[in-house]
Amino acid sequence: MMRLENKTAIITGSARGIGKAFAEAYVREGARVAIADIDLERARATAEEIGKGCIAVHLDVTRQDSIDAAVAEVETAFGGIDILINNAALFDLAPIVEISRESYDRLFSINVSGTLFMLQAVAKSMIARGQGGKIINMASQAGRRGEALVGVYCATKAAVISLTQSAGLDLIKYGINVNAIAPGVVDGEHWDGVDALFAKHENRPLGEKKRLVGEAVPFGRMGTAQDLTGMAVFLASSDADYILAQTYNVDGGNWMS
Repeated sequence: MMRLENKTAIITGSARGIGKAFAEAYVREGARVAIADIDLERARATAEEIGKGCIAVHLDVTRQDSIDAAVAEVETAFGGIDILINNAALFDLAPIVEISRESYDRLFSINVSGTLFMLQAVAKSMIARGQGGKIINMASQAGRRGEALVGVYCATKAAVISLTQSAGLDLIKYGINVNAIAPGVVDGEHWDGVDALFAKHENRPLGEKKRLVGEAVPFGRMGTAQDLTGMAVFLASSDADYILAQTYNVDGGNWMS
């Protein structure tokens, strides 16, 4: 039996990487999926690659008009929304004395405001439909603690954990479960950029930081996008009906809580 049969999901930032892996897993479990991304051309290619049950939707989570239009488009295409994964996010790092307001504003606009107002729009849609739903926010191990060079990103993900708790407590009366996933270090194309930033600020050769963080994971390696899909399916399924306001670590043992 497919665990998400006849369910509809919208996944932000899902044209590539972790979001794409979530979309693939959801389709395998019987869901219809909207690939919602600021890069519409890439989203269309991903939807075509995954195939039946996928559509591409343009979404800029920093713009309310774009959020509202994307939600309306998915409602029209699929008749309603059962699941949201707030996956769109941006990373940056710098020493505290070098953090720019531009970087700060950009990260909070996407990682926090984008998460909140996308959650809000989909929650309103779910409430109007009256069938409940599941909302999954993407947090991070970075939201569990500070890191010397990653102050702003850590703060955004701590905010996501807090918003998950508040939204979970508020929305359960409508049958909407809100939870989060906190990955650790996840390998993928984005880590080339992360590694380059660490190389710059820690005076390391390219590739060294990535190797070191992978070796430091108790499991013995960096995570993959596929390591996260089981939790994403679980939290969207009826198996998680009694779970709300929680943030689950899927990080190879990097953080214990």
